[in-house]
Amino acid sequence: MPSSKKSEAKPKALAPDVMAPDYWDKACVALMKQDRILRKLIPKYPKIEFLTTRGDPFQTLARAIVGQQISVKAAQSVWERVLLATKKVSRKFTAQAVLKLEMSDLRDAGLSVRKVEYIQDLANHFVNGGLHCAKWDQLDDDTVIAELTAIRGIGRWTAEMFLIFYLMRPNVLPLDDIGLIKAISLAYFSGEPVSRSEAKEVAANWDPWKTVATWYMWRSIDPIPVEY
Repeated sequence: MPSSKKSEAKPKALAPDVMAPDYWDKACVALMKQDRILRKLIPKYPKIEFLTTRGDPFQTLARAIVGQQISVKAAQSVWERVLLATKKVSRKFTAQAVLKLEMSDLRDAGLSVRKVEYIQDLANHFVNGGLHCAKWDQLDDDTVIAELTAIRGIGRWTAEMFLIFYLMRPNVLPLDDIGLIKAISLAYFSGEPVSRSEAKEVAANWDPWKTVATWYMWRSIDPIPVEY
């Protein structure tokens, strides 16, 4: 999972709109008992660095689309320009605001034609009520993934990022995430190439807290987490 290339910052107070999963402490205790690598890794990161969400489903999905197939640094730069473009028509980044923009506005922000189409389609789904947002908390992971991947531009990886960063589900394993595979390779296989099946075998030891373990795997290769 992407995150910026900065040195680890000192803990600071959580903003009022930031939430941390209530299962986090329990998961960390269990993972440190279950996994020798995580036993050493988890204590390295302060509580402030916990997985957080800003509670905005459209922004979470749109930002995940922006980050597809590009580096973290590039994704952050493009995202900031997308936000600036949106300010031409709205004080907030919303689905309605995106639909007011011309394709050229989003292209000038650095998005490919395909990504512009994806974000506009996503915005249409939110504006036209094509998503069952109110029911997501009641649906299991696979059902939410199926609903989201029916939208253009949202594949399984993006849907899993949404489960992790917005719905904050505790047991998500994004095997299509390059960062996770790299981290598992370095931590468990001395840097040797790792297949999906090998990664899945390692992660079997993380159940039912695969999200938390994944988060620490990301931190092991990039100490500052991305916000969605």
